[in-house]
Amino acid sequence: MTGATGDASGATHGTTGATDRTGAPATASEPTASEPTASLHLAVALDGAGWHPAAWREEGARPGELLDADYWADLVTEAERGLLDFVTFEDVLGLQSAAFHLPDDRTDQVRGSIDAVLLAAYLAPLTQHIGLVPTTNVTHTEPFHLAIGIATLDHASRGRAGWRPQIASRAADAALFGRRTTPQLTEHDVGDSTSISAPLRALFTEGAEVVRTARLLWDSWEDGAEIRDAATGRFLDRDKIHPIDFRGTNFSVKGPSITPRTPQGQPPVVSLAHATVPYEFAALSSDVVAITPHGRAGTVAILAEVSEAVERTGRDVSERPLRTFADLIVLLDDEPGAAARRKARLDELAGAELVSDAEVFTGTPAELADLLVDRHSTGLDGFRLRPAGLPHDLTAITRGLVPELQRRGVFRTEYASTTLRGHLGLARPASRYAKGGDARHPEDSA
Repeated sequence: MTGATGDASGATHGTTGATDRTGAPATASEPTASEPTASLHLAVALDGAGWHPAAWREEGARPGELLDADYWADLVTEAERGLLDFVTFEDVLGLQSAAFHLPDDRTDQVRGSIDAVLLAAYLAPLTQHIGLVPTTNVTHTEPFHLAIGIATLDHASRGRAGWRPQIASRAADAALFGRRTTPQLTEHDVGDSTSISAPLRALFTEGAEVVRTARLLWDSWEDGAEIRDAATGRFLDRDKIHPIDFRGTNFSVKGPSITPRTPQGQPPVVSLAHATVPYEFAALSSDVVAITPHGRAGTVAILAEVSEAVERTGRDVSERPLRTFADLIVLLDDEPGAAARRKARLDELAGAELVSDAEVFTGTPAELADLLVDRHSTGLDGFRLRPAGLPHDLTAITRGLVPELQRRGVFRTEYASTTLRGHLGLARPASRYAKGGDARHPEDSA
């Protein structure tokens, strides 16, 4: 769920210093909320040819394969080879644009993409451990369809699905559906993260209701609702399937889901946040929040803002932990200075210096390891790295950075769990509708 995706300053921040596949519910061998699976968590955000707009023109890029599922299979299996917690897949309603708030007619950058949820479903049987986290739009998409899509992905992956809900911040996207209008952001609005998120507050509120609806639907089938006893003719225990009767600001959903309870019960929700409004959304709705600090001091400050949002919303993190990841765009090369030279070459091809909401790192895998270990000490749980060029920078992460972190004893040397919740050290929750309960849930306190 984004509040902003553009850094108004346009500054570039470089740093060179310091299987069990049964689908059964988690067992005692899975980590609990108090038993994190590793000291430091790592994820990667995959998008097109990479996060630099000129990456598709780089030697080694595969621009002719960006809509080929096998290209994505190669990337995700490489990420799994590096023992990463999860990968995220970007998704858009309209064509990508260089401007945050408006479409453009550029032809020198990658345009066009494939559906993130369907892509993740294709990749599910091709992988065994890594979490698969597609992005979906929650402003123009029906909540019921979103919920069953992610639930189906959790079944297909046998417990490795996550979900990154995202609001539609571009007013032009509404014309693709013709059902509503959304605020048109101005040049002033996109000047900083707070200005961007303020006019979108109502959409964030609605987005939180969509996530709430999905969580209710995921719980609407209790564990064991499917009896499947041919001898007695009982396929379902009807008492374990529940309508949710949710009424939001702009929609209502009676339920129950058509999809039985999934291996994780509740697939983890991942959100991207840059300012107060999306921090509050994360505190209400997310299991993982990706933040975009610049520098160590910025990391400390944003973690404090997230903690304040958690306190304002009343979330009990002892019952509902909120994992914090920091986003970084990374350009990695073994030779000192090579990554900075590569970035300069890409900037020249693009005709402008790389501008991003996230900090941009150029350096060696060892130098990035220094930075991650230092930032981790501020209280971050992990990092979502955005490879600037694919597959080059992804391979540098898995075959350069990961071994370096393993040598320092801060990253796993094998997968210890079979689910995404397990990788993140999150316990599998019981259905709020289970007998003996009052249909409440820890999230109801938020």
